[in-house]
Amino acid sequence: MTRILLIPGLVCDAHVWQATLAALDGYDVAVADVTHQPSITAMAEDLLARHTGDLVVIGHSMGGRVAMEMARIAPARLRGMALLNTGMAPLKEGELPKREAMIAFGHSEGMAGLAEKWLPGMMADGIKPDPQVMNGLRAMVQRMTPDIHERQIRALIARPDASQSMPAYKGPLLLITGRQDIWSPIGPHEEIARLCPQARLEIIEEAGHFAPVEQPARVAQLLAGWVAEIIPARQERHV
Repeated sequence: MTRILLIPGLVCDAHVWQATLAALDGYDVAVADVTHQPSITAMAEDLLARHTGDLVVIGHSMGGRVAMEMARIAPARLRGMALLNTGMAPLKEGELPKREAMIAFGHSEGMAGLAEKWLPGMMADGIKPDPQVMNGLRAMVQRMTPDIHERQIRALIARPDASQSMPAYKGPLLLITGRQDIWSPIGPHEEIARLCPQARLEIIEEAGHFAPVEQPARVAQLLAGWVAEIIPARQERHV
């Protein structure tokens, strides 16, 4: 039985996948926990150990990087991969001091302060965010801790260069990003598509870095349709 594994991004949890979980009702679906491991590789190895058998992996942001690392480590285990609002590149010039500043801010101001500082820049650029969407995201971030935030940021600082491994991935690949995502814009997704000719790229209008939350119905529809192509018959969840 193939399990669908939803992998959240930085300081995120199942909240990001609410609409997707509903759309995938009837399949064997699990939401990954990537809050304890110190690196992207450790996250990937832990998920491969915890979730045995064939997998369809769907990763958002940092979760997309974990999914690509899973594909590098165990390509035969993956029946499909969907990457949302993500990228392949390793640490960029000038990125480190910004990441370190966010770590320090999280420890000094707490997760409520971090949510207020960080989330607005993740929303669709130039579009006023829905207050309900923002409230849900704030609550999600506040379920995390400064230590989790630091651990995940340090994992991102040391992230692998996935462009070295992605050309070897030959399975089904869906790429989704927001038209107004200024953090992980369309360009990096087009780069993945150039390395993987089988990839299908979908651009979500009026969405930024949190496309699964900003436009939940559209993203869930795309993911459910894509999953149905890979796993045609609905499967019961594990008990």
